[in-house]
Amino acid sequence: MAEAEPIKLRLSRSVTIPDPLRLARYLRAPELGPKVLFFSGGTALNDLSRHLTAYTHNSIHLVTPFDSGGSSAKLRDAFQMLSVGDMRSRLMALANRTVTGHPDIYRLFAYRLPRDEDAAALQARLERMVTGDDELVTAIPDPMRKIIRNHLRFFLQAMPSDFDLRGASIGNLILAGGYLNNDRHIDPVVFMFSKLVEVQGTVRTITSDFLHLAARLADGRVIVGQRNLTGKETDPIDSPVAELYLTDDPSGQHQVQPEIRNKIRSLIGEAELICYPMGSYYSSVIANLLPSGVCQAIAENRCPKVYIPNTGEDPEQINLSLTDSVETLLRYLRRGSGELTESTDLLSLVVIDSDHRHYRGPVDIPAIRRMGTEVVEANLVTQQSYPYIGSDKVLNVLLSLI
Repeated sequence: MAEAEPIKLRLSRSVTIPDPLRLARYLRAPELGPKVLFFSGGTALNDLSRHLTAYTHNSIHLVTPFDSGGSSAKLRDAFQMLSVGDMRSRLMALANRTVTGHPDIYRLFAYRLPRDEDAAALQARLERMVTGDDELVTAIPDPMRKIIRNHLRFFLQAMPSDFDLRGASIGNLILAGGYLNNDRHIDPVVFMFSKLVEVQGTVRTITSDFLHLAARLADGRVIVGQRNLTGKETDPIDSPVAELYLTDDPSGQHQVQPEIRNKIRSLIGEAELICYPMGSYYSSVIANLLPSGVCQAIAENRCPKVYIPNTGEDPEQINLSLTDSVETLLRYLRRGSGELTESTDLLSLVVIDSDHRHYRGPVDIPAIRRMGTEVVEANLVTQQSYPYIGSDKVLNVLLSLI
């Protein structure tokens, strides 16, 4: 007899926010915690990620690999590779830093070479790490020490003679060495890294292609490179973003839309809640939605989808009110999933702070609801986190929805 087809039902339930019983259950057994997926990059979510491990060891973090500044930019330019800095940062935020974990490995991966030493001294320090004679490496037990030394050795052998090691993250160099040593595949290295520091969650880049983030501004100018958009290493943009896209051309003339891997599609599909979190609006959140297949996978998953808008100032959101931010997010989601996709399949809920003064311009809740998404107001900004959202506050909301 043929096996019956599984029945798919879409159910709804009432929730309490925050839900003390649900939160207490997650705290008792985080290894059984929910699969909350975050589309993000950068460091804005790292504090939340550290708090999150108390509730679940099963969170999913899809980060952008387009960072064109700092230590990551040097690796990108030298090896024409994806950026690994944001991924390393998130892995470290989710790492087990207790005595039962591997704090010595954590210290090594978090270490940066000095910025005030000359090239010869920095290379000599790296060579001592490769031979196992540096104190940061000797503190790590075998066989983990041998794995780390091997990846650093491969990086050192591949490193261009003019590579600038000042301020280099050792974790980034280990990831880069493993990437090059695995035929330019990043997943095996991330798996190894995750095991070494006992990462309590899953971290992947949305794509492994070497691409640039580009933006066409409202005044017609095109800027290429994430660092030129965020306003952290360069002057902030002075014209609103009209269109964000990916390019394989440093001039930004050729737009591309890489297809996500099946593994990324599966991770999106198995999430129990999808969150578009606070952080750099375009370069962290919207950038993750640009590869082909992302938005379609979001639409096909019937779990709740929640947007946590920024409080305070985001240099990327020139002239964007809260309503504009929701509308723009939906526009990119629909572009990737089909214009006829229902809003609720892409964005179920917008969670905002109950003090509307934390947002740019008027907060028009009826206008957001007319877009087909619900709005929940909660106390998100604390005295300690002001003017930004407190990690515990937003986690109380998100975890109560699952």
